[in-house]
Amino acid sequence: MKPPEERPTQMPAEPPEPPQQDKVTWRQTVGSVLASFFGVQSSRNRARDFQRGSAPRFIAIGVIATTLFVLTVLLVVRIALRSAGM
Repeated sequence: MKPPEERPTQMPAEPPEPPQQDKVTWRQTVGSVLASFFGVQSSRNRARDFQRGSAPRFIAIGVIATTLFVLTVLLVVRIALRSAGM
């Protein structure tokens, strides 16, 4: 008779990482930039971005995202002022 197999008593803290890719994808870059806007970037993703990311790509997406944010705020303010009769 075989002895019973031991089971782990706890789940691992983090799931194993998928196989490493050569570069960060566009989708991962956009996700990282948006997460940084809210200040919720995980340390694992931040390390991935610094190790495998492209600085010009992050800068370009950051500039585009910031521009879209500013234009959206301006549009909302104009609509609010117009509806207030100003």
